Amino acid sequence: MAHATLSDPIFHDADAARAHFEKLRWPEGRTCPHCGVVGDDRSTLLKGKSTRPGLYKCKECMEPFTATIGTVYEDSKVPLNKWLLATHLMCASKKGISALQLQRELALGSYRTAWFMAHRIREAMIDTSDTPLGGEGKVVEADETYFGKPAITPVRRADGRPFLKQKKGRNSRPVVALVERGGRAKVFHVAVADKKTVSKMVRDNVHPATRLHTDESRLYTGSADVFASHETVKHSAGEYARGDVNTNSAEGFFGVFKKGMKGVYQHCSEKHLNRYVTEFGFRHNTRAALGYNDGQRTDEALKGTVGKRLTYRRADEAHV
Repeated sequence: MAHATLSDPIFHDADAARAHFEKLRWPEGRTCPHCGVVGDDRSTLLKGKSTRPGLYKCKECMEPFTATIGTVYEDSKVPLNKWLLATHLMCASKKGISALQLQRELALGSYRTAWFMAHRIREAMIDTSDTPLGGEGKVVEADETYFGKPAITPVRRADGRPFLKQKKGRNSRPVVALVERGGRAKVFHVAVADKKTVSKMVRDNVHPATRLHTDESRLYTGSADVFASHETVKHSAGEYARGDVNTNSAEGFFGVFKKGMKGVYQHCSEKHLNRYVTEFGFRHNTRAALGYNDGQRTDEALKGTVGKRLTYRRADEAHV
C-alpha cells in the first residue's frame, strides 16, 4: 500500500477494507482456515440478504469462513474499516494514541470498546521472530530503565500498631531494551531485572558474534565470555561515549517510550505494561529509517493479526 491517508477508502468503506485485508491475508489466493485448501476457485462467495458480507464457503470441506477467522478481529462487531483505521492511527502515531482518542476518532459507543481494540492491535504487533539481533561486525546495545511510580513499602511499628510512615522504595517496573544499532530492537518488561534474568535475555536474543555495548551495570558482567566483545561506558563518571562505544540507541528508544507513556497514555498498570512495550517496539522496528511509511507499517500490523486471538478476559489480565 502506498503512503496511506485518512481519506483512503479502506478506512471508510467496509467492502474496500475487506478487500484490502483479504489481499494481505491471502496473497496466494483464498485459504480455507478449516481444511487449508488454497485458491480463489476453491471457495464460493455466499450472497443473500441475511448473509454477512465477505462470507465464503469452501468447496472441499463445505465449511463457511471469512478473512477474519483466526485473527484478532474474529467475532468483533466493529466494522472492519474501523479496525483498519484504528490500526493505522496506532501505527502512524510515533508516541501512540489513547483509547479515549480512538473512541472519538472512530465514533465508538464506549471507551471499553476502544480500550479492547487497542489491546487487540497490540497483540498483532507482538514480534514472533526468533531471529537474533546483531551478528558479525554488528553492535547491539543493552540497557534497562524503570517506568512508573516507585514501590511504596508500608512501615509498621514493632508493637503492631498502625503505620506511621511509608518507605519509598526503588521503582518496581523494569524494562530491558536490546537495540541493534541501525536495526531492530527487542524490548521486554520483566518482573525483576536481576543478573540471572537479564543475562539470559541477552544470550537468548543476541547473536554470539555481536559486539555488545552496555553501561557499567553489573547485570552484564561476564558478557565478554559469550559475545565477540563486551564494551562499556561509565555513566556514573559522566562518560556517555568513547569512540563508537555508547548506548545512545537504547536510550533514544527509552526517550520515545517514556514520552509516549507519560504524555499520551499517562496511566498504565504493571500488568499491562508489556503490551505497551510491545507497541513501541513494533513502531521502532518499522520506522522510516528502515524503509517503512505509515501505510507499510499498518500493513505489517494487519499481517500480524493472523494466528492470534485475544478475549476481553485475557486482555484484562497480565500479559505474559
